[in-house]
Amino acid sequence: MLLYMGNSTGEAPSTPLHSVSVAGAVIRDDGRFLAIRRRDNGTWELPGGVLELDETPEDGVVREVREETGVLVKVDRLTGVYKNMARGIVALVFRCHPSGGREHPSSESTAVAWLTPEEVKERMTEVYSVRLLDALDSDAPHVRVHDGKHLHRAR
Repeated sequence: MLLYMGNSTGEAPSTPLHSVSVAGAVIRDDGRFLAIRRRDNGTWELPGGVLELDETPEDGVVREVREETGVLVKVDRLTGVYKNMARGIVALVFRCHPSGGREHPSSESTAVAWLTPEEVKERMTEVYSVRLLDALDSDAPHVRVHDGKHLHRAR
């Protein structure tokens, strides 16, 4: 069942609210990407999560990457905005570079790995691999929409 939160205060129709998430496209000097295997569903994704009300997007991505991987990062730039049309989630993805820490699994991940671009394409679904690969593009930021599994192609 899909629930939508709204801001209706009476008879007028409400405007659906969206959830905002942040994720880090963390890239080492050797071109490998930081990725996690999620504990809840076993899929490989980039580290990230819901942005808290009292934090900036940049602070949120630093927090999420550290919580999920143990890696400390510096944020370089926004590389993409991705909307899950089915769930109303808007994800902001930032290219980052590691600045310390040591990778380890967390309560949200069963594995942490540094993947090559080829491994990203093999292990991740299209809607997650594109977020990492877009971070390599100097024309970023990209704006993309998807249904949770597949990208919607531009019209």
